[in-house]
Parts: sequence; C-alpha cells; structure tokens
Amino acid sequence: MNYPDSSAAAEGKCDAKFDASLAATPGASSSPTSGAALPDAAQRITELLRARGMDLPVVMLPETGRTSAEAAAGLDCAVAQIAKSIIFRRLSDDVPVLVIASGANRVDEAKVAAHTGPIGKANARYVREKTGYAIGGVAPIAHATTPVTLIDADLLELESLWAAAGHPHAVFNVTPAQLVALTGAPVCDVALRESDLELQASRLMAS
Repeated sequence: MNYPDSSAAAEGKCDAKFDASLAATPGASSSPTSGAALPDAAQRITELLRARGMDLPVVMLPETGRTSAEAAAGLDCAVAQIAKSIIFRRLSDDVPVLVIASGANRVDEAKVAAHTGPIGKANARYVREKTGYAIGGVAPIAHATTPVTLIDADLLELESLWAAAGHPHAVFNVTPAQLVALTGAPVCDVALRESDLELQASRLMAS
C-alpha cells in the first residue's frame, strides 16, 4: 500500500474477532481467496510467504485499498494498523528506499535521510520499475529491486497489521514481529511528530 503520506492519526486496534482468515471482515469472503483466483502480483506474495514458512493468506478486498483510510474501512480496523509502503529515491545512487510506516503517521523525510542519506520523491514510473507494483498496491516484500528498508517503530506497538499484497485490492495480515522477519529491516523512528513541526517552525522563524 504505497499510500499518499497524509493520513490523519487514529488510535485503537482491530476487534478481537478478526484473524488471518478475515472471517468477520465486512464484504470479504468467509475464507481466504484461493491462490488460483489472485492477480499475478498477489500470487507472487502468496508464494513468497509460503516459501518463508508463514501461513498468511492473501485476501482480496471488495473495494480498493489505495489509501490507508480506504483499507482500514474495508478491514474495519484502525488506520494505524495499516502498514503502508512508501517509496523514496536515494539521491546518491538512485537506489529505492522503502519506508514501511503506520497509516496514521506522516513520514519525516529528514529522519529517513539520517539513516539512508539524502532522498527524493519517487514518481509512479520509478515506483513501478523498482518495485514491480503499481502505486496503491506496493507490498513490503518481493520487490523487483531490493530496496533499503526502514520500519516505523510505531508499528511495533500494535498486535496486528495489514499490508498490501501487490494489488490495490489485495492485503495480508501480519504481526510486527513477522514483518521484521520478512524484511530484515531495522526499526526506527520515522514519524513526523508535532514536536518536529514546532521545531522546524522555530528554526524558520530564527533564520
């Protein structure tokens, strides 16, 4: 879910009735969509998860999950539980930088750059070329070009997450620990906090 980085903050967790089968998800099938019925990109995610020994079914939402808010509404969970994949471009070598962030957070590019070096925005063509996915369906794994990856520390405070599975309608349920294991990425503070905005404003006023 390579969402626009502008979701409003939200709190709470999915109702305990939700599990990996999405048995209680409004509008979803009572069982995971079979692999044969999945789009090619989503099937690729299914195969990778199986290869990693993780029984995490990929399911199809009846409505698009292009934004964190749309996905959360379709899953009846908090926006914070959407693990959105945001792609940047590292300026020094054009390598993709993937930030897996909470849907409730805006990403602080300065914090990301402190770990990766200077970064720039990525356009749709770059995202498609480097990830193999279209914007709106970018998964946190199985990219065409291996990215430098960072995981939002706020995701580790939640019990259950939802991530895109290569298609705007495809998602899979994953725990924070499983996400870290799948990506091998470091966990760090990448969120733009109100205190960060206040600091930036004060610096501008002083300059």
